[in-house]
Amino acid sequence: MPFHISLDGHTDLAARIYRQLRDGILDGRLRSGERLPPTRELARELDVSRNTVAVAYERLTAEGFLESHVGRGTFVCADPVARTERAAPSGAGVRPIARWRSLPVPLGDDRPAPDFDFRVGVPDPALFPLRTWRRLVSQALRPSLPPPSGYADPAGLETLRVAIARHIGAARSVRAGGEDVLVTQGAQQALDLIGRVLIEPGTRAAVEDPGYPPAERLFTALGARVVKVPVDDEGLDVTALVKGTRLIYTTPSHQFPLGTPMSLARRTALLAWAERNDAVIVEDDYDSEYRFSDRPLEPLQSLDRDGRVLYVGSFSKTLLPLLRLGFLVAPASLRPALRQAKQLMDWHGDLVTQAALASFIDEGLLARHVRKATREYSVRRDRILAFVRDELRDVLEVVPSSAGLHLCAVVNPHAAVTVDGVVAEAARAGVAVESLAAYGGTRGGLVIGYGLVGSDRIGEGLSRLGDCFPAAEMS
Repeated sequence: MPFHISLDGHTDLAARIYRQLRDGILDGRLRSGERLPPTRELARELDVSRNTVAVAYERLTAEGFLESHVGRGTFVCADPVARTERAAPSGAGVRPIARWRSLPVPLGDDRPAPDFDFRVGVPDPALFPLRTWRRLVSQALRPSLPPPSGYADPAGLETLRVAIARHIGAARSVRAGGEDVLVTQGAQQALDLIGRVLIEPGTRAAVEDPGYPPAERLFTALGARVVKVPVDDEGLDVTALVKGTRLIYTTPSHQFPLGTPMSLARRTALLAWAERNDAVIVEDDYDSEYRFSDRPLEPLQSLDRDGRVLYVGSFSKTLLPLLRLGFLVAPASLRPALRQAKQLMDWHGDLVTQAALASFIDEGLLARHVRKATREYSVRRDRILAFVRDELRDVLEVVPSSAGLHLCAVVNPHAAVTVDGVVAEAARAGVAVESLAAYGGTRGGLVIGYGLVGSDRIGEGLSRLGDCFPAAEMS
């Protein structure tokens, strides 16, 4: 067989032989009808066991690449590509309903990593206590964890719900017990559950502008008429809310993406508006546990006396997004419907991960992790603030903010730069940074995250970013 197989540096020899033979068949180096060496002969040539070669041959035969004839040998199939490459029918005449056709198709984040990643909303995986988490997951994989039926409460493990209620009561002043908490697979699933039980086709929903695009797209997909409400220095402009609005989505603790907190007067006004207009408020408190100065204002949920606030939280920023852990604190009147919706959606989440998180909270490890991460993020944030104020003061103005994993800097009215030009120049320089325009609003600016650039490298990254401004000046 005029075909070379290399096994250097590979421990799974059968898989290596399989892949090389398969690739040789697909690219034509092994032709249709060509006879392969007997397993004993190829094993001797490669200095491996006959069984290793047999495993590779058997898999290739099962997948339609090879065919074996007793007494004659093993041959490449006449049309292996046609036999192995399958695709579902195109279904050209079947289309989704109109509102799904208008939404952008999500793309996988498989792009090459930039040298310096200042994108928004991702914590530093290097800060995550992986060894501790591995211990807790191993501990959770005990025989007593699965319920007898194999299924669990759609609201989540009781131990985790109680732990979350205790944690957010101490860390965020949220008024809740374990029975008020519903565990979700991230904040996005919490928003989806809320939409499923509150939105009918034509329901008017308000979102912030600028704001969080996935919330707007989700409510639109569920049939809502979404209205964008402007944000000012005090938060969402309550006077701009349209009568007939039934759901209001807001990020009052750390407005996304500007970063400003909603003032107490504005919070009070929003709650009063919701009561007068029979509306529900969805409070997304996505990353306010990272605080760098004053104590946070009371959340809307703790000021609510009429049961109109649904409080959404996530562990994607405090731990890791890949864990897909979030939660929802809902008024008693909505909890039965939300639990039913959760059961119909996915019954319940990953019980092992939930058990591990419950232990992580109960052992004080979450609070310790947040304190440690806050110290590190504070250093990075201060470096960015100093750089913008010292080096880019003629171009950018930082929006006041005291929490979170990102900050926003808007372009000065008289600055002769284009934000899109800066973002493009930065990308060519190996620096990923986002434009404020990607989140709506009317002001130009940059949203700068500091979760993925360590304090030892942030200086070089900022220097590269600064060099992009002269190149982006308007002619």
